[in-house]
Amino acid sequence: MSFFNDPQAVARYTDGPLRQVPGLHALHRMAGLLLHERVPSDGRVLVLGAGGGMELKAFAEAYPQWRLLGVDPSAPMLESAVQTLGPLAPRVELLEGTIDAAPVAGFDGAACLLTMHFLSIEERLHTLRELRRRLKPGAPLVIAHHSVPDAPDEKLRWLGRHVAFMTSNGMPVANPATTIEAMASRLPLLSPEAEVDLLEQAGFARHELFYAAFTFKGWVAYAGPGFESQPHGGTAVRSTHSLPK
Repeated sequence: MSFFNDPQAVARYTDGPLRQVPGLHALHRMAGLLLHERVPSDGRVLVLGAGGGMELKAFAEAYPQWRLLGVDPSAPMLESAVQTLGPLAPRVELLEGTIDAAPVAGFDGAACLLTMHFLSIEERLHTLRELRRRLKPGAPLVIAHHSVPDAPDEKLRWLGRHVAFMTSNGMPVANPATTIEAMASRLPLLSPEAEVDLLEQAGFARHELFYAAFTFKGWVAYAGPGFESQPHGGTAVRSTHSLPK
């Protein structure tokens, strides 16, 4: 994902999701509401794939007492998050790295939006398991990303609808057919059924679909018991990203 390490590309990033993801701001509000059902007023919330900072800003504005930790492997994306957060930045801790960099502590909730579709099945299962290990039993996890049927004709049809939405929303696409084929071949897209299976394998006891918009699907799932004490198998922390005070 070299795009996310290119400062010039990252500077243009925030406009992309708004044009690509139907109801993006509403998705952030829904994610916050689902977390709020179980996260206490002063709860700890982990946001994975937090570069750009849009969901962090939404959560910080709506729930001012939450203690937010945003984790992302891209330093330029974390710098973008600082800019997006603006005066809210001192209230959010940012950490550069993958899920393995996050402290193994009892988080009251977690979110991972528009990130999982970049990960292979193996990376996705590892990430979900590590998220589960960092959550208190019963804590909510909110995820949303591309998820399309496995059948090739159905996959291409839904990706075509996604690209049509992008272009209708003012995003330039030079060759829609090429864009569709590139997404189908380069992104490790999973079916909704496979997504649910991974959640169950990772130790989430219950899951509910709350968001569906063309190729995007969103679930809220709840941490099952018995996973939080498993030994850590992740990699070392890359670095801590300090925010201005």
